[in-house]
Amino acid sequence: MTDDTRARILRVALDLFAARGYHATSIREIAEKLDLTKTAVLYHFPSKKDILAALAEPMLTDMETAIATANRIDGTDPERKRWAVIEGLLDVWLSHRYLLRMQLQDLALASAGPVYERFRDAAMLAEHLIAGPVADHTDRIRAVQAFGMLSDPVVIFADLPTEMLRPAVLAGVERLLDETPPPRAAGPTRGAAVPRTRRRGRPGAMDPDMIETARRMHASGESATDIARALGVSRATVYRHLPRD
Repeated sequence: MTDDTRARILRVALDLFAARGYHATSIREIAEKLDLTKTAVLYHFPSKKDILAALAEPMLTDMETAIATANRIDGTDPERKRWAVIEGLLDVWLSHRYLLRMQLQDLALASAGPVYERFRDAAMLAEHLIAGPVADHTDRIRAVQAFGMLSDPVVIFADLPTEMLRPAVLAGVERLLDETPPPRAAGPTRGAAVPRTRRRGRPGAMDPDMIETARRMHASGESATDIARALGVSRATVYRHLPRD
C-alpha cells in the first residue's frame, strides 16, 4: 500500500505540475487531490523538491543509460556512436514526454539543483559524442543544436503518436548534420539499411513507412511542405503518395 500511495502522489503531482506549474502547486493541493493529509504526503516525500527528483529519476537514469550504451561503441566508428546517442536520447524523450512538457510551465527541472546538474553533465557528454572526437567549433555548435532538436519537438507535439513524431524528428536532425545514419542506426524508417553517404542533391523517394507517416501527418492537418521538410523529400514526391480528394 505504501508503494501504491507513493506512485499515486507522483502521478497527481505530475498532472498538477504540468497544468499549473511546479512553483504554483503546493503540497497541500497535492494532498487534497488525493484525499490525503499534507503530513501523509510529507511522509513519503519530505519536500516538493523530493517529489520533483523522484519524477525525474527514471528519465535521468534512462538518459545516462542511453549515452553509456552509445559510448561503448567502438571508438573507431564515431558515426555509429553519434547516431546511437541521437536515437537513444530521442527514445528517452518520447518515453518521458509528459515530464518534459511540464517544463513549459516554469522550467521546474532546471530549478532543482541536483536534477539539473545531473542532466547537464549527461547532456555535455551526449553533445561531445554527437560532435565526434575531432570536432571544430562548427561541429560542436551543430551537436548542441542537434541535442536541442531531439527534445523540443517532443515537448511541443507530445500528443502526436510516436510513429509519426520519431521519424520527423530524426529527419530534421539528418538535415542539420547533412548526414544519414549508418545501417545499424535506424533513421526515419526504423531498422532499415541506410547507405553511409551524405545527403546531397535531389531528395530521394519514399519507402512504405515514410508513405504511411506522410499520410498520417496529412490527416492531422500538416501541409505537404511541412511533410516534405520533415521527411527530407520533395513536395512533388509527397503529393504522389497522398490520397486524392
